[in-house]
Amino acid sequence: MAFQITASLLDACVLSILEKGDTYGYELTQNLREKLQVSESTLYPVLRRLQSGDFLQTYDAPHQGRNRRYYVITKQGRVQLDEFKKDWAAFRDKLEGFLGGGA
Repeated sequence: MAFQITASLLDACVLSILEKGDTYGYELTQNLREKLQVSESTLYPVLRRLQSGDFLQTYDAPHQGRNRRYYVITKQGRVQLDEFKKDWAAFRDKLEGFLGGGA
C-alpha cells in the first residue's frame, strides 16, 4: 500500500475491533492483518497508548494453563471511536473529491 498508516488510524482500527468484543493481542494482530500490514511489535505500543489514555482496559484470564491478557474498550474508548468515525467520514469525503473523480 502506498499510503502510510498513521497512529490515529491504528488507534481507530483497534478500538473498532474491540467494539465488537474483548480480545487478546495475537487475535487483534490477526484481525488487523486481514486489512493492513502490521506486526505485533507495532500493535503493542498502540495498545499501551490506548490504555494510558483510558480508552481500553485489560484483564487476565487463564487459557491452557497460562494467563492470557484480554483488552476491552472503555466508555471513553467508545466516545473516542465515535470521534474517529466522524473524522474518518469527513476525511474520506474530502479525498473522494480528488481521488473519486468529483469536483
